[in-house]
Amino acid sequence: MDNTLDRLRLQLLWDRLLAIVEEQAQTLIRTAFSTTVREAGDLSAGVFDTKGQMLAQAITGTPGHVNAMAASVGFFLRKHPPGTLEPGDVLVTNDPWHGTGHLNDFTVVTPVFRNGQPVALFAATSHIADVGGLGFGPDGRQVFEEGINLPIGYLFRAGEINETLIEILRANVRDPRAAEGDLYSLTACNKAGSDSLLAAMDEFSLNDLDAVGEMIIENSRAAMLEEIRRLPKGTWHNTMRVDGYSTPVDLVCRVTISAEGIGVNWSGTSGTSSHGINVPLTYAQAYTSFGVRCVIGNDIPNNAGSLGVVQVTAPAGCILNAPRPSAVSARHAIGQMLPDVVLGCLDEPLGRQVPTEGAACLFGPVFLGGEGMIPGSRSAPFVMNAFYTGGTGARPEKDGLSCTAFPSGVRSTPIEITENSAPLIIWRKEYRPDSAGDGEFRGGFGQIMEFGHANNEAFAVSKMFDRISHPPRGRHGGGDGAPASVYIKDGPTLKGMGRELVPAGSRMVLETAGGSGRGHSGDRDQESISKDQLSGLISKN
Repeated sequence: MDNTLDRLRLQLLWDRLLAIVEEQAQTLIRTAFSTTVREAGDLSAGVFDTKGQMLAQAITGTPGHVNAMAASVGFFLRKHPPGTLEPGDVLVTNDPWHGTGHLNDFTVVTPVFRNGQPVALFAATSHIADVGGLGFGPDGRQVFEEGINLPIGYLFRAGEINETLIEILRANVRDPRAAEGDLYSLTACNKAGSDSLLAAMDEFSLNDLDAVGEMIIENSRAAMLEEIRRLPKGTWHNTMRVDGYSTPVDLVCRVTISAEGIGVNWSGTSGTSSHGINVPLTYAQAYTSFGVRCVIGNDIPNNAGSLGVVQVTAPAGCILNAPRPSAVSARHAIGQMLPDVVLGCLDEPLGRQVPTEGAACLFGPVFLGGEGMIPGSRSAPFVMNAFYTGGTGARPEKDGLSCTAFPSGVRSTPIEITENSAPLIIWRKEYRPDSAGDGEFRGGFGQIMEFGHANNEAFAVSKMFDRISHPPRGRHGGGDGAPASVYIKDGPTLKGMGRELVPAGSRMVLETAGGSGRGHSGDRDQESISKDQLSGLISKN
């Protein structure tokens, strides 16, 4: 009986941890300065044991942040073991190889002390719009060009702010108020998590998290292995070609399912790029494991136990294991393609019960204008980073989702926020007709957006767009999604990658990719066709 009650108490505490990290994430959203966090949810939050093992993560956030952060806490503890830390310490880094893959993501780690001993760590990551250098975009040739790089170090030491670090940060970014404010926001959200955890430990009369941590990891690992052991054993392959910066990139994947777990290997993938689309290994591992978790054990909480049975490797020097000092600012342009490649491998062993390919990568333009940004401009400078989405692939028995961020989960930036944050007008934002791949189940639709300067001045846009030359591919007889495109209205076509100028009085048009279809279009029911036609989503002819 006592054992049953103990396990019940541990289960209740596990549930409490899940609630605490969600509170942590919501605190980050409420206090963030950057619109990418506040409006789009580009963040992660989680609690870890003193060994650096993730015990719980917030549902709010992105897989790239969460799963990469799960590995990054280990790097923090190697440099600053728990025994060297004290109450009031807060650690920080934006190092791409020790964090979540590029300089725009700052990860803050806060130890939690009880009775003078460390019992846990809270970690949070948020995307800061500007970190200096060339700005957020793919044009850098080395990471040194992409902005300020803070190695793992103290943001606070025994409760005292590291003023030298803050001064260095202020001196290297275009918007020091936002960058500094977001660091305080990250600190505040970890503090909220720490306070709630200590209150819960008081309630449950616990001095440490050893027992609950062990239960979480062991139960999650066992549940994942149980799911995996039901699957056929063997090795399956898939490849995907995407646009890249100036030359196509081949993503080559091999998934092996065994009784001991799932191995994913990226041997044969293209080598590193000379531009900033390279991916540090932790980010590649994050989105690869997410692709697996989407369809295997997706109801099992994400933690060190469930993640540990998915092993991801990529050869050193390939674009998914880029060595320092490769340029990595736009690592998401490649990294967010990985779940669709993995799902293609798993289609056969899972009985064709996986989605088809979608737009995958976020369409995240960075708008820049004003004095110092545009030659001859005397207007106030601005930098605005927004996120927009394409369509997802068709699901096994359902159509794909329109204008939905998969796999990132990041929300599209509201028009009102963009127009309030920068002198921009979005003249058009609507579904893109005929962009979904046809099939028994069609893909999701992309969107069309039209951007102009509120004062008809020239402005620049840094683009990290893919799926222009290589659209999402249909499966089992389904059609491809429509490719993305970007161009000047009544003017020339623009490149998918890199910074270009939108002339004064002109407007930029972005058409995001549609998701691919599944099954033969002749098998689609007439009611669904008629509904799409009446909605103006597909042509009547």
